[in-house]
Amino acid sequence: MLTTVEGIYRNGRVEFVEQPPNIHEETRVIVAFVSSNEIDLASHDIDRVQAQVLRANLATFAEDWDSPEMSIYDDYDAAKANH
Repeated sequence: MLTTVEGIYRNGRVEFVEQPPNIHEETRVIVAFVSSNEIDLASHDIDRVQAQVLRANLATFAEDWDSPEMSIYDDYDAAKANH
């Protein structure tokens, strides 16, 4: 059986974006690193129209997200640990 779950590699560990369903502790895993930040929206039941609506709704935040001041949140956990 193959179950896929999105995660982020940080500080030598993989943090899951969501908990995998029906997986027991101590289950063996294989980790594949993906070089792209693209997310397969279809695997999350988001179609092209829904994605366009989401993008339009979130566009008002883009200027703030892209500002240099927000880069501190790029690795929030590490920044928080240093203070």
